[in-house]
This record gives sequence, C-alpha cells and structure tokens, in this order.
Amino acid sequence: MARIGQPLARIDGPAKVTGAALFPADEPVARPAYAFLATSPIAKGRVARVDAAAVRALPGVLDVLTHANVGGEVKPPGGPGGQGGTTTTLESDRVWHDGQIVAVVVAETYEIARDAARRLKIDYAPEPPAVGFGSPGATSEPAQGLEGDKPPSAGDAQSAFANAPVKVDARYSTPTQHHNAMELFSTTCVWRGDQLTVYEPSQFVGGVQHGLAAQLGLPPEKVRCVSRFVGGGFGGKGGLTARTAWIAIAARRLGRPVKLVATRDQGFTIATYRAETRHRLRLAAGRDGRLQALIHEADSVTSRPSRYNANGLSTTARLYACPNVTTEGRITHADRNTPGFMRAPPETPFMFPLECAMDELAAELGMDPVELRRINDTDKDPTGPRRFTSRSLMRCFDEAARAFGWSRRDPKPGAMRDGEWLIGWGCASAAYSANIGAGACRLRLTPDGKARIQMAAHELGTGSYTILALTAADRLGLRVEDIAVEIGDSALPPAGLSAGSTHASTICNVLAKACEEVRARLAEAAAAANSGPLAGQDPARLALAEGALRAPDGRSEPVADAIRRIGGMVEVYTENLPVGAPPDGLQTLHNGGIAMSRGSSREDGLAFAFGAQFVEVRVHERTREIRTPRAVGAFAAGRIVNPTTARSQYMGGMIWGLASALHEATEIDKRLGRYYNKDFAEYLIPVNADVDQVEVIFVPEEDRQVNPLGMKGIGEIGIVGMNAAVANAVWHATGRRVRDLPIRVEQLL
Repeated sequence: MARIGQPLARIDGPAKVTGAALFPADEPVARPAYAFLATSPIAKGRVARVDAAAVRALPGVLDVLTHANVGGEVKPPGGPGGQGGTTTTLESDRVWHDGQIVAVVVAETYEIARDAARRLKIDYAPEPPAVGFGSPGATSEPAQGLEGDKPPSAGDAQSAFANAPVKVDARYSTPTQHHNAMELFSTTCVWRGDQLTVYEPSQFVGGVQHGLAAQLGLPPEKVRCVSRFVGGGFGGKGGLTARTAWIAIAARRLGRPVKLVATRDQGFTIATYRAETRHRLRLAAGRDGRLQALIHEADSVTSRPSRYNANGLSTTARLYACPNVTTEGRITHADRNTPGFMRAPPETPFMFPLECAMDELAAELGMDPVELRRINDTDKDPTGPRRFTSRSLMRCFDEAARAFGWSRRDPKPGAMRDGEWLIGWGCASAAYSANIGAGACRLRLTPDGKARIQMAAHELGTGSYTILALTAADRLGLRVEDIAVEIGDSALPPAGLSAGSTHASTICNVLAKACEEVRARLAEAAAAANSGPLAGQDPARLALAEGALRAPDGRSEPVADAIRRIGGMVEVYTENLPVGAPPDGLQTLHNGGIAMSRGSSREDGLAFAFGAQFVEVRVHERTREIRTPRAVGAFAAGRIVNPTTARSQYMGGMIWGLASALHEATEIDKRLGRYYNKDFAEYLIPVNADVDQVEVIFVPEEDRQVNPLGMKGIGEIGIVGMNAAVANAVWHATGRRVRDLPIRVEQLL
C-alpha cells in the first residue's frame, strides 16, 4: 500500500515511453484539414493588401483566413494574469509586433498549407518600432502587482541608505527568454453541430473553455478543451492565445476538423515569453552585517496594449530582516508581443539582483555570504505584522553548504585553481510563495476495491497522475494499480490553473478532502449497522487502511462489505476553497477564472518555500570558457508527496537556472524589432555536456498552517537564485562582477 512521501515511479511513464500517451496534436480526428500560419515580417504598421487569389487556386488549398474575411467574427482573447490587452491578430489590419499572425491557410495536407502560406502576397505599410528600454516612442508607467497590490515598503529607506557605513548600489539586467518546451504549440478544433471540442496543450483547460466561448459568443457548455498530456508548459501554455479562435473559425467554415502545429520559430511570437528586466538594487548595512536599508527599483518590458509585468518585489522586499524598505516597479510599453508567465516568473529575474547584491555586500564587509544571510534571517515580514507560517532558509543553507564543502572555500577571488582553470564557488537564496487554488473533484469507489478520480487537472510532465494516485492510495488504503486517474478535460470538475506552484497543493488537498468524505460515509454506515464487526463504533475513529475499515481495537470490515452496505458504490463530489482565497473563489473557478490563495498575500501569515543554491564554476584563464561542473540545491517545501517526481522538478529547475545564467537570451534586432535566434541552433540551452553533477537535497519541513496536507509548491523554486549563484561564483573565480545576463566569454575577456 503506497503512502504519501514514499517514492513512486510515474504511473503514466509506460504510456509515454511507448507512444500510447496522446498529446493534443496526436488526438485522432476524422478527415482533418491542416492549417499553417502566415506571420508578419514587420514589428509595427498595417497590412496594406493581401492577394490570396493565386493561393486559393492551388490544388489542395481549402481556405485562407485574413482580417478582411473573418476579422469581425472573434473578440480578442484576455491577457495573461487577468491584466488584459494581449496583442491581437486578425481582428484588424493593425500589426502590433513581429511574427504576429496575419493569415491562416488551410489545406488538405500540412505541406500544401505551408507552401501556400509562404506564397501569399502580403503588402505592408511599416512604421518605425519601439523595441524596448530607451527606444524612441516607447512609453512607461508604474507597474502593478498581480492583484493590484501596492509595492511593499517600510521605514525611511532613502535616509537609512544615505547614513549607513557600508553600501552597495548596482544596476542589473536580465534578457528576453522563451519557454521552448519540447512540445510545439498546437490546436485541433472539431465541431459536432454547435458543440466545439478543442485539443490543445494547456495548463488551464477551464480557462480555454470559458475564454474561447467568450471570444466566439458561445455558452461555455458548448466548448470543451482536452489536454490529457502536455509536453512541457513552464507558463507558456497557461493562457489563451490568439491562434485558437481562428482555428475554430476555420473548422466551422469548412465543416471538418482543422489541425494546426505551429513551427518552432512561430512559437517565439504567437505565445508569451519572459520579459527583459532592468534593476537598480541598493543595500546598506552596519559593520556587523545587519541590513539597514533595501531599495529595489525594477523595470520590465511589455506590449503596447498590455499592462502585464512580472513583479517580484513582494518577494525581494520580504526575504531578509530590514527595517527600511522601498520598492518601485515600472513597465515599458513597446512594439513587442505580450510577455507572460515563465517558470518562477517574477522571482527568476527579480531575485537575481538581490542575491548578487547580497554577495557584493558580503565582500564589502569581508564576511562569508552564508553568514550574512544568517545574520539577516527573519521569521517575520519586515514590511508588515505577519509572520512566516514556516521558514527553513538557513536549514537549507546548512544542508547544502555541508554537502557542497563550502567550508573549504578560499574567500579571495581568483585564489582557487586547478591547472589552467580558475575555480569559483557561489551561493544564493531561493524563495517562492506557497500558493494554492480552489478546486473540485469527483471520486468513485466500487465494491471490487477500485477507485476512479476525475478532475480537470493537468499533466505537464510534473507527475500529476502519479501524485493523485498516491494521495488516494494513502487516504483510501488501496493499491496504486487499483486507482484510475482521469484529468486533462474541461468536462471534468474544475481544478484551476497549473502554474505558480499551485497545482499539486490544489489537486491533492481537494482529493484528500474527497477521500475523507468517502471514509466518513462508509464509517457512519458501518457504525450505524445493526450488526457487523464495526457496529456501534465511533465513526470518526474508523480508518481506511489496506482495503478495510479498521477500528482502534483491531476489528475491521472489508471495504467491499462496507460499500455493499450503502448500495454498491460510493461517489462523492467535493469542492475546496483554501484559506486566503477570495470568498467567491469557487464561483470564479466554475466561470473559468483563477481563484488562488497566494502565500505572499494571506492575512494569517506569509507562506513561502525556501531553498539554497550552491554552484561551482570553472573559467579558463586564457579563453574565459565557463564550465559548471557541479551544483547543489537544498529545498524545504513542506510535505513532499512523491520524492521521485519532486527530485526531477528540483533538478530541472536548477539546470534551467544554469541556462538562465549562462546560455539563454532571445536576441532582438533593435532597428526592426525582430527576434533573430528563433531556433535551437542559436537559442542556446544546456545539454548534457554543460551539466555534470546536480545534487538535490530534501530538507524536511512540517507546516501545519499552509494547508491541510502541509504541502508547498516545488515547480518554481528550483530555478530561483541559481542565476545569481552562478554570477557570484564567476566573480569568485575571476574577480569580475557581471551584472547583465547571460554571462558570456566576451564579458570576461
């Protein structure tokens, strides 16, 4: 009998490695037509003319959609994070950004559609684009948090900084980066009468259902979104993009299914990405290392119509004890596609300057970077009255430092060598808000000891199928192989958004609640019976274990007998509104919205997961080639349901953090506003040769307040802080501070 906390191999693993798992583009449909996107080569302007006559005459071409013939049929999609204003496509002749969809060609085969799309004659009236920071025509405004919250602050940081004996005042930047999940963006639409089914990789099938229904003017019950497996999302598949509605329109016009699989380069512009950021970070401390002031000013780029911003100030302001804090965020509107959430959306770019500045402050003080963090550790919010529900930051540092061998570090930059290689050791804190969403679940238990779980949850490779089966096995006393899990379908009870490290907590807690309702129903029936081994027992003290109801005195009754007693099957429908979620959260959930309790905004306490990142870099003394032979991460995230999949999540995050520091940057032509490394040949990602040893340490943590199961999300925290740890290690190896990511050879020559 499996238990929560025991390692378990993925129950969907065999289906994935044998090809039996159906990803959305694999779903079989009858007589599909194939779509291909024509995208804009300009970043700003208008479509002056589309000449599709020759293309329509090509054998096999079925339809060509442009703003001229379908522009009035669809409303624009809502923006990421509920902040509206996503860039649009075929509604008008306006071009908002490079790579915008300007036409959809549909044909009998993919090859015909691709050829026809490239033959389309499209004339443009281009205008000079504003590419980003400092571009003529770009505009700026104050940024808002996800819930419109004000930037956190405390005391008088400006005066404290001016009068402090030790100071750091530095500017940092992070680049545009793209998700580039293994699975390409795809959409397949099938109409059966007035009922639309969409097969699309999604982190929020309920959001697609309701958002698409609003775009098309349909009742939500007329739209169904299916996404049983997702080949990587990382935030890029969390929101509704413009392509979906146009494929739905194309399928309705033809009266047959239409399938779109976008190309790798189109994925850079038809969906979201991580926006570039700029920061000024000021720290002040006494000679004892205690912080006296923290001032964090941050700017990020967004599109013309959107107010989206990845605002991480709520984390950087609260990480360390500091009596005087000022934070300020701004967004710059440019002629770019709308950015969005990308794994650890605010913390990855915003923690980079803070953790680098802490390292710089430690150097100014002549203090060990770990000890500086210990001196400034706190169990209280420095910007308010709340306390952390649990805080294991320094336990993570101690565990990781011990495993890494930090005590052997020579603090002098450039002092550690191995032949021609300069060795640097760096560290950084990791922190991420412990969030949880509203959710619903249907659970059925049959007399043969089988259980079936149904909810509109999502499997992005993170192990959702497995942790659901493990939770039910633990709470129902069943074997994992006797539990069927159905997820990835908006027709099932809603389970919210799989993002922001919420999903495991959301789905496991509502499932555990459903299991308790099943147990209670069986126990009450057994205790109330006129006869039987458990008659007269206290129902609250009857437990489900090993396929039986069991009393404290050892008496038991098989689950099959208990189920027969109440009619042959037990089925419950359960909803869960977590502490800190909006009061109308369940209604929001059923309407396709996001109803979340954020760990940073709960009134009863700050809920965060914590970690410590340690990394070794080697820099060649002549060529300045950078290598990362080993990394150690220690993380405390409450109760871990499945260590096997959790370790993979942490490790993947750490490797992506190395990539964020050394490899990843989407390059943009500053004259034309166009991305020009939109493929895996030039968009650099780490491969096996770039990652040698990655060690993950689980730091046990019990948090009885965060949620009933004591869980904290782990999907995001593995990446947080790693970019700063690498930058700090590069300084330790070379004596050179690199404050602009990614760190490359030319910055060290």
